[in-house]
Amino acid sequence: MGVFAVDVRVTRPGRRPRWKTFRRVIVDTGAEMTWLPEGDLPSAGVETFKRDQLFVLANGQYVTGDLSLLGARTLEGFSAQVDSRKKRLVASGPVPAARVR
Repeated sequence: MGVFAVDVRVTRPGRRPRWKTFRRVIVDTGAEMTWLPEGDLPSAGVETFKRDQLFVLANGQYVTGDLSLLGARTLEGFSAQVDSRKKRLVASGPVPAARVR
């Protein structure tokens, strides 16, 4: 697929959102979760829980995380697909709620 990075804006939903831009977040469709540096999340109004959650990488290394990755669950949740030739994210279109007969 090739590796590329995107800029991501994050906020906690609410009446007065505070946006935080994370620069050069690596798009990783092989990663299940999105990882963002914990120290930068409070400025977006995002609280952390489960601190020091232990994860095992594919190479067997254990990490607790201040990586910057945009993972598969986030991509799917926002209906985004990867255009690997142009190295960018594109909208995947509406998700059908029911099958038409």
